[in-house]
Order: sequence, then C-alpha cells, then structure tokens
Amino acid sequence: MIDVNALKFDEKGLIPAVVVDAITKQVLTVAYMNKESLKISMEKGLTCFWSRSRQELWLKGETSGNYQHIVSITADCDGDALVVAVEPDGPACHLGETSCFHNPIWQSEERKEFALQDLMDMLVGRKVNPKEGSYTTYLFEKGLDKILKKVGEETTEVIIAAKAEDKAETVYEIADLAYHVMVLMIEAGISLEDIHRELASRHVIDKKIKQEKMV
Repeated sequence: MIDVNALKFDEKGLIPAVVVDAITKQVLTVAYMNKESLKISMEKGLTCFWSRSRQELWLKGETSGNYQHIVSITADCDGDALVVAVEPDGPACHLGETSCFHNPIWQSEERKEFALQDLMDMLVGRKVNPKEGSYTTYLFEKGLDKILKKVGEETTEVIIAAKAEDKAETVYEIADLAYHVMVLMIEAGISLEDIHRELASRHVIDKKIKQEKMV
C-alpha cells in the first residue's frame, strides 16, 4: 500500500478517478477527487468526488440512491491518477445508463469486444423476447428439465475431451458447457454477480486455510 500523501494532485488539488465495475470491469465513469473526498471515500467505503461544476463534495448516490461500494483504489505508476473498483447499486450515468461511456465512435471489425455480461444480456433477451429459430429460445421454451439435460450432456463431452488430452476439443466443449450453464443461470434467476461473490468468498477461505497450514 502506498501513502496517500505520495499521490500527485494537480494545481487545483484534484486527481482523476476512473471508476470501474469490480465484477464486469466495465468503465463506469471518470470523476475527480481531492484529498478530502478521497479520505471520505476510504472512510465510508463509498465513492465521494469533487464536483468541478458545483465546486463542492459529491457523495455518489446521496440523492439518486445509486451508491458505489468501493472494492479497491489503485494509483497508477506516476501516482497522478486512480482506478476505483466498485460494486454499484445502480446506473453510474445521470441519463440512467449503466456506464457514462455508451456512445460508440469507432470499432474494429477484426477485433470485436466480448464480455460475459453482454452474452448474458443477449440470452436474457431470448427469454424475454423469444426469437423464432433461436436455439436459446428453444431451450427456454422446453424448460428446466431440457436445460439440465443439456448441461449434463455437455459436462460428459468435456470429460471425454479432457481425458483424450485434446486441448482444442476440450476448449470447444468447455465453451459449450459454459453457454448452457449460463442459460441455466438465467432460468434459475442467478446472475454473474452471484457467482462472482461466491467465488470471491471461497478465495478468502482458501487463503485462510493455506495460512493455517503454514503455521
């Protein structure tokens, strides 16, 4: 951990803070902090910024309820910018969008972005707005038993590929399994955040066990 006093605030006493979703890694917003707002952020575990337009402290969510619970604050190599990882209670943007960055300007045709949350959103769309000819829609229409059957079949395919030590086939089958598990998650009302929190809690437990064994 570096000393907060080692951070480099600009001539106005501000430092830029890039706020990202701790789970999805999506950039939510870019705001500014001064020493007081940074202190409040660390004390409360909630993002607090300095509003350059209103010239006052701004606790995110104080009026909207869209608080941002801080997971970590990290400085860059020069100590003149921060990345604040958060678990948000709601949209970061005042327009109601999840992220303030929602206006695409350009995108490479060869290098398309991929995010699990985007895939989950697409799958939810197939459930809420069924599309004729869609395999995903077909699974949701058939219901839980069909989805569970496919999860079982794909699990077997992963085992077979892994046992044969065929890396490419194993990757392919794991991707199939992951897709069907995500369909199951939606059917069961489970989010990526639910899984993330469960894995995070197990990571803490695993670290404790390792420490106990070393003692």
